[in-house]
Amino acid sequence: MAQFTRIEVASVMEQTGLIPLFFNSDVDIAKKILKACYDGGARLLEFTARGDFAAEIFSELSKYAITKLPGMIMGVGSVTDAAAASLYMQLGANFIVTPVLREDIALVCNRRKVLWSPGCGSLTEIARAEELGCEIVKLFPGGIYGPNFVKGIKGPQPWTSIMPTGGVAPTKENLEAWFNAGVTCVGMGSKLIAKEADETYNFVKIENKTKEALQIIKFLRR
Repeated sequence: MAQFTRIEVASVMEQTGLIPLFFNSDVDIAKKILKACYDGGARLLEFTARGDFAAEIFSELSKYAITKLPGMIMGVGSVTDAAAASLYMQLGANFIVTPVLREDIALVCNRRKVLWSPGCGSLTEIARAEELGCEIVKLFPGGIYGPNFVKGIKGPQPWTSIMPTGGVAPTKENLEAWFNAGVTCVGMGSKLIAKEADETYNFVKIENKTKEALQIIKFLRR
């Protein structure tokens, strides 16, 4: 059962402005990445369910967050059907992120009052997602559409909350373009949680990058 209501999740998304996201098949490494993001100030994390046995890995991360990382809101991304969404909610997912707009996922999430964020690429899709109860729309792939697309959407629909994923980097220039365009928050993956040249992770660097990105977002909102 979700530990946070969808209103609480949406509020933290808006307040912090950043959702780190990643997948790793090694539970121990995944826990260290999660801890690094948490120590850097992130209070949401999207585990992208893209590999075999992803549900088992997320289950361990979810329990770890509940017991060791107070206030950490865990969600799952790359969810492609209602059955998977239901499974991850049973494992403690507090929000569900999808690459496309699927009404079957909207129904199961709304039934349990869990926030869901569908990937949309047109104003028609965004409007339909909001009709289905979506609080924050995922713009995906964000790098293809860019900040100008967000500005275009916010013109006729200033009430729309948008979270670009893909094409977002932890730099002042990149984040400034997105937040000046009017995004509510951003999802950030490989630009934030990147492997080193030797294919390992530098957890201190991940923590510092997370902290710096959050500081930039806070500065941009002043």
